[in-house]
Amino acid sequence: MNDEVFPLSEKYLDFLSYNCSTEFLEGTTFAGKTTVAIPKFMFKIANYKGSKPSIIAGLDLGTIEKNIINSDMGILEIFGDYENGGLIEYNPTGKGKIRMPHILFHCENGTKVIYVLGYDDKARWKKALGGQCYGLFIDEFNIADMDFVRESFMRADYRLCTLNPDDPNKECYTQYVNKSRPIEKYKNDGPSELLKELKLPQVADWTWWYFTFDHNLSLTLEKKQQIIESVPPGTKLYKNKILGLRGKSTGLVFSNFERGKHVITKEQAKSKKYIYFSAGLDTAYSQKSPDTISMIFLGITDIRELVVLDERVYNNRDLNIPIAPSDTVENFIAFLDRNQKEWGLARNTFIDNADQATITELKKYKRNNTCIYVFNDAYKQVKIIDRINLMLDWLHKMRYFVVDNCHNHIVELETYSWQEDKDNTPEDANDHTINACQYGWIPYKDKIGVEIKEKE
Repeated sequence: MNDEVFPLSEKYLDFLSYNCSTEFLEGTTFAGKTTVAIPKFMFKIANYKGSKPSIIAGLDLGTIEKNIINSDMGILEIFGDYENGGLIEYNPTGKGKIRMPHILFHCENGTKVIYVLGYDDKARWKKALGGQCYGLFIDEFNIADMDFVRESFMRADYRLCTLNPDDPNKECYTQYVNKSRPIEKYKNDGPSELLKELKLPQVADWTWWYFTFDHNLSLTLEKKQQIIESVPPGTKLYKNKILGLRGKSTGLVFSNFERGKHVITKEQAKSKKYIYFSAGLDTAYSQKSPDTISMIFLGITDIRELVVLDERVYNNRDLNIPIAPSDTVENFIAFLDRNQKEWGLARNTFIDNADQATITELKKYKRNNTCIYVFNDAYKQVKIIDRINLMLDWLHKMRYFVVDNCHNHIVELETYSWQEDKDNTPEDANDHTINACQYGWIPYKDKIGVEIKEKE
């Protein structure tokens, strides 16, 4: 790779020389991830002495040609066209016995076959995945077809994936990327929000690389500024592409929620003075859905801030022995007791009034046991759209905070979305801790936010 044409930062040099079985390249737009991934992938294939084919996959054939094969510093430019003395013979309609689009890479260890697949064409990639392969390069991994990912990952020896930050709840993260880790030298080189997401047990030597504008030394300051200024600050597109942070790009309900502003540590939360504590409980007992039993403990400060202090979430789909309403009673009492000791007493608690079975069990517990807590039906006369507007205002005016151990609540704030086919109606998903939190603060809503004083 010509270092004068595409100068390489120290981190990219480390990436090119690092050896492992699986690599994920995540980061901002225009970071040069694909440009540098291409030669490493091809060098790995060139050094492979076996005969197994490899795969380059993208959204569709046209996108792969534009971004990887024919682009500036793409495969043809770097390694040259075979007809003109280079190493690459690209056959977009197949050739000879190989009827699928493919590249013949003529190198010292023989001619290597690289299938070129769009994951939009299921029939075609199923044919290519009939056997084992050596290398697997997936471009734009965050939008890849997950059936293709699962099939191809288990058949490849070496995997290299480039991706842009996206919805953190996507399976590409929860099943793959979050099982990787940065190398020791760069263990803190990335946004803290993303580093915290890499919490699943690491698989073997799966490696995570994070790249930004600053790692692309060919990007001029003028061009960088032009890119940044073309995206409106505060939008999710700005968050994904410019800041390089995960989060859905469109349709978010709480589009002004930012981890850097609204997520605080437990130490920061303990430094505040609280005048009220409350708790909410939202329930869902299905074993066939992602809906959860969600408990939220919150505090309201003397300067009218709402702080989500703790959460506890259960999902019957993940449990061998499902939780029943009577189990929820025990769990909720334990949750309240624990937070009473750490934060203070939430005497009044608020439970989803659509779940009378759980409310009945709670009231039965109170009759039969010494219990300081009051279990109230949630007050739902405040419409959902009004609750949302209140929270948006509190977020905007820095009156809504979440302690960083409340991972589920943070994720829901980043993924709770509007329905596409209904105006001003949120989806019935990713909202259980949000509902529980709302049940807890609705009775105290006049104590939260910037106080509006009447004019004299």
